[in-house]
Amino acid sequence: MAMTQPATRPDTLLPSTKPSNPRFSSGPCAKPPTHNLTALADAPLGRSHRAAVGKAKLKQAIEDTRDILGVPADYRIGIVPASDTGAYEMAMWSLLGERHADMVAWESFGAGWVTDVAKQLKIEHTVHTAAYGEIVDMAALNYDNDVCFTWNGTTSGVRMANGDAIPADRAGLTLCDATSAAFAMDLPWDKLDVTTFSWQKVLGGEAAHGMLILSPRAVERLENYTPPWPLPKIFRLTKGGKLIEGIFVGETINTPSMLAVEDYLFSLNWARDVGGLKGLIARADANAQAIWDFCDAHDWIDNLAVDPATRSTTSVCLKFTDDRITDGAAFAKAMAKRLADENVALDIGAYRDAPPGLRIWCGGTVETSDIQAMLPWLAWAFEAEINA
Repeated sequence: MAMTQPATRPDTLLPSTKPSNPRFSSGPCAKPPTHNLTALADAPLGRSHRAAVGKAKLKQAIEDTRDILGVPADYRIGIVPASDTGAYEMAMWSLLGERHADMVAWESFGAGWVTDVAKQLKIEHTVHTAAYGEIVDMAALNYDNDVCFTWNGTTSGVRMANGDAIPADRAGLTLCDATSAAFAMDLPWDKLDVTTFSWQKVLGGEAAHGMLILSPRAVERLENYTPPWPLPKIFRLTKGGKLIEGIFVGETINTPSMLAVEDYLFSLNWARDVGGLKGLIARADANAQAIWDFCDAHDWIDNLAVDPATRSTTSVCLKFTDDRITDGAAFAKAMAKRLADENVALDIGAYRDAPPGLRIWCGGTVETSDIQAMLPWLAWAFEAEINA
């Protein structure tokens, strides 16, 4: 619920309410509304993650993830180091190289995966790009190649509308970075061979831990293909030509934070309480719709995504359309500062490589009432800055 602002300020132009939680960062993202540190008291701190209690917690995190996301029983789920970046790079370095790779990039993180393939792995590849706000035509790709892409562009506010373009009879693997999509969008598991995400996004967990989900086809590749480059220990998923099964039951490659594991378990339980995946999707959809309605009602701001069908419902990216703005980057920075100074919207500046504008996180841990309370302040900050 939004709270009423104390009537102590003389400026009557200020909106009358503030969000209860002004945290709209796109990562790390807002904690679930019911989060409290005392709920983490059961964390086995000071214990080995390889002790029975540690293994049980890690295995529970994997099983609860499978249950809420609806991951097929024959897919492996592992907890790996270095957040989504570590999980996705582990997949690329372990799986790519057997065949040509189609690298798809419509935002900065996808562009980063292109760098890995082009400059580090140096394998045969084709790069497919689209400008910020647009998306690559996924139907035009060759799925006999391995295809690497992001499902949701965290820095561009553009997402895949669905997985219809991915054929069931593909010869290559699909490697999907789903870090700002998992738990907020319906992922078609039969179209995804590798899926990665981090705890710090949609469920508001702590950073540094990544999730790696492998289809049977991906496991088959791992067990029958050895890349020509050396792999560091934290990337190794096989031993003696066989998958290291322990990774996918909670026997992590390196030491995880058991406090962060407990925090993730709390978020998973909260997700179940709000209706599981369907409930989380509905919450994100409602949050994003509130912002889209605001944009429709104001002629100085618009969604960065060109096609409404590909608008992100988590990392909603906005651009300014007012001709009076001559320096978009400076204007966006000043607006974001005004909102932060008023403690109504924190960390909503556009990503540094993206076009100037704002980025508002709308994942399920954000309350729609807080979005609705923040939007009048967005209008106030615009008017204050345009008249400054």
